Amino acid sequence: MAAAGAAGFRLGQRVHAAGDPRRSGTVRYLGPVDGHSGDWVGVDWDGGAGGRHDGSLAGRRYFSAAGDRSASFARPSALSAGIALPDALRLRYRVDDFTKEEQDEMYVFSTSQKRVSVELVGTNKVRDKLKNFDELLCASVSFMGVSSIGSLEELQGLVPNLRQLDLTGNLISQWQDIFSLCQALPSLEVLDLTNNTMENDFVESPLLKNIRVLVLNNCGVSWELIEKLNVPFACLTDLHLIWNKLNIITTPVGKFVHGFDTLRLLNLEDNHIVSWDEMVKLSYLRSLEQLHLNKNKIKHVRYPSNLPSSGPLGDVAVPAFEKLQVLLLGSNEIEDFPSVDSLNLFPSLMDVRISDNPIADPAKGGAPRFVLVARLGNVKILNGSEVSARERREAEIRYIRLVMGKAESSDPEVLKQLHPRFAELKAFHGIEDEKPTSRTSGPQKMASGLISITLKCVGPSMGEKQPLTKKLPPATTVGKLKSLCESFFKLKDIKLRLFLEEEQGCPLPQLLEEETASLVELGIGTGATIIVDEES
Repeated sequence: MAAAGAAGFRLGQRVHAAGDPRRSGTVRYLGPVDGHSGDWVGVDWDGGAGGRHDGSLAGRRYFSAAGDRSASFARPSALSAGIALPDALRLRYRVDDFTKEEQDEMYVFSTSQKRVSVELVGTNKVRDKLKNFDELLCASVSFMGVSSIGSLEELQGLVPNLRQLDLTGNLISQWQDIFSLCQALPSLEVLDLTNNTMENDFVESPLLKNIRVLVLNNCGVSWELIEKLNVPFACLTDLHLIWNKLNIITTPVGKFVHGFDTLRLLNLEDNHIVSWDEMVKLSYLRSLEQLHLNKNKIKHVRYPSNLPSSGPLGDVAVPAFEKLQVLLLGSNEIEDFPSVDSLNLFPSLMDVRISDNPIADPAKGGAPRFVLVARLGNVKILNGSEVSARERREAEIRYIRLVMGKAESSDPEVLKQLHPRFAELKAFHGIEDEKPTSRTSGPQKMASGLISITLKCVGPSMGEKQPLTKKLPPATTVGKLKSLCESFFKLKDIKLRLFLEEEQGCPLPQLLEEETASLVELGIGTGATIIVDEES
């Protein structure tokens, strides 16, 4: 009776505010509200906000909402149950002419501030082509209030060759609808369901070999559901699961995730993942090449070298993460060098992102890029930038100089633990067991430990000054060097910025921003050039 009195809405139904498809929510209550006439619909709005209360009103609880102010009561007439997918496609793509509103938006201002209408180049061609829906290969009906697939025969006849479909921000929730959609469109390969609140279970499913890319960002899915989706979507190559709060990966069968034999890319960005142990459960996804973990809370990374080499299904000699080439760990909380060093153990890893982690932020005591390049021997792309052969050679030599200049211990075992690649790099580059900064010998012991650097003024208000070559102690800090530059070049009332000029082939100099870092800690030795600039 409540459902009938609320104009046909049902509990659990996805709806949006009438006239505003971007404001969507879930029906949680149907019926009367004390002190108000007629029937009401209690809606829990998406995003944990946008309402007026938590499902209780005037001391009575009608339902429990997700947020303190995510719920509100609305008249049925203020809500929309959405439209079918074929209708949305027609609304978006089948236009004989642009609407008046669209025409009004196509203008520029003249010099007299009058609006002048414009016609976009190619508009007529696009309009003519879209009269024939069978030519439509990619479609987006994002935020159009799509709540059902509609007639499958109608959909198949409308867009028979559709390959990519974006359903972002709609009212789809039933997996059976999605399965029917994929069966009706056999050419469909890419399906984006971002911002649709999907149910976390389904009874039975067909085999959908056509779907290669599935996007489930912010769909509220659990890992238990993801495991079940391996059956219908057995041929997936890319699976995107951003913003789903998947901090734990549950594995009902054994210790590792199995199945997904064709999956090459798994995107788990922004999921509140804390423990790397959860990622170890993905070790035997046999085709996995890319694992995206940006914007999580991971503190440590370790290669799971103690796992059984045969894998979970009895495969012979299958190492963990055998084919993983890309590992994105940006914006996490990694702060230890063993995590960086362990990346060398991944057998195929070539592309790594660890930017916006404490370990990669020199201003917070982390390592500069050259140290990371040197410690990561197999990486060809670091933080989105290619590591050229020249950069690697220079980084490794600077790193050797850094370690030799501030070695914490002369014990080879201790040194190997702290700097696993040091001995290998020293032998590879043919560097002897002496500090490379001590290239000159003389009667004075102090002078033999100095390093010779060239200082070049480039600041626009500094005037034309000849470069100076000075011998300085390796322990000279950046802050001290700034003071010395003020004295050497007679600079007054100018706030300095220092840069290390990289060797030929590196387009940008390296900013020396950590005041307390010494020359030796920065890997700066004899022959280096420091650029003296001023803050803008």
